[in-house]
Amino acid sequence: MIDRLTLTNFKAFQHAEIPLGPLTLLTGLNSSGKSTVMQALALLHQSNRSGDLRNAWSHSVRHLTEVSPGGFLLKGELVGLGTGRDVLHEDFTGDDPRITLELSEGPYLYSWTAAYEPEQNLLPLIQVIGPATQEGPEAVGDPSTRRPSYFARGFQYLHADRITPAERYPRDHQVAIGRGFLGVRGEHAVNFLRHHARDEVPDGPLRHARAKSPLLLDQAAAWMGELCPGVNLEAAPIEGTDTVRLSYGFGDALTATRRRRPTNVGFGLTYALPIVVACLTAQPGGLILLENPEAHLHPQGQTRMAGLAAAAAAHGAQLIVETHSDHVLNGMRLAVKQGLLAPEQAVVHFFRSTDGSGVEVITPHIDEDGQLDQWPMGFFDELENTLVQLLD
Repeated sequence: MIDRLTLTNFKAFQHAEIPLGPLTLLTGLNSSGKSTVMQALALLHQSNRSGDLRNAWSHSVRHLTEVSPGGFLLKGELVGLGTGRDVLHEDFTGDDPRITLELSEGPYLYSWTAAYEPEQNLLPLIQVIGPATQEGPEAVGDPSTRRPSYFARGFQYLHADRITPAERYPRDHQVAIGRGFLGVRGEHAVNFLRHHARDEVPDGPLRHARAKSPLLLDQAAAWMGELCPGVNLEAAPIEGTDTVRLSYGFGDALTATRRRRPTNVGFGLTYALPIVVACLTAQPGGLILLENPEAHLHPQGQTRMAGLAAAAAAHGAQLIVETHSDHVLNGMRLAVKQGLLAPEQAVVHFFRSTDGSGVEVITPHIDEDGQLDQWPMGFFDELENTLVQLLD
């Protein structure tokens, strides 16, 4: 599990050390740096999968004597960040414009530093450290085999702009089945669910007690039922095409011929489905990045969604959630109070822009009763502010 992410000269941050837990919630005003954290982790995964980080590791363990054959791939499947000019912090620290991303994972430290190329979308690495011990920069173990765990143990990144209700969804075997990737918009979630419908959700916090069975399709339906009571799911291939159809049913009395198309049930269920599938299939040691899981859900559904994310974290996955919803925050606090997560497993960061180009990160701590030790100005205080005005 990633314990800390350190960013230097990357987008919103001149330098920041951001602790992470099994479930980390990022919140704050728009354009305050929350997305930068998600994008940094996605960028590393994207660069590794493309082979660019692997090339750098094989080139040298620590200091690259020449320009690396790989680097940070700024434009790819997960993120499209533009060119070096778009990702270098405008008031970069140091004598030279360099960008460093660093991960701490238990006793191990991984660090990558790239040169600044203003018009390029592949920034060449000039220094690689890791795996190293936290006590010093010397590499330990075999650098050709050891990597951050989330590179190999499952990774999902669901953007805020997810799939919308449609008649059909893509059936891409290589992505959904071969790689187990749901797509950044969740566009492969329906095909993934179709293929793995009869896989069992392991016994534990993720298994819904009121589901018809431990099978993934029934478990997904039960969790979706937390968002819309009585819903059930069906995912089936469309014969003669490379697409798959999703339909919803409501209540036991409805037959298959009276099922409803996603276009007839609104945005909320379809927007939520990829998140439900990602959480239910999360692997211990894997990483899930979720942007705005509350989108198109009513308040109760937002709180339940936070409970599902907490269950996935309790199962052993790591989740980083960007949200603007106090209901998601409160769902996380409830998970701690109910004992699903220990207080130290639930991390909250509040991002706030400072004068100039800086970003302040405030970290309220949750105690065993789900209470926060501080409530900084701007941190989910709009309801209170509005009530004061209404009662004035």
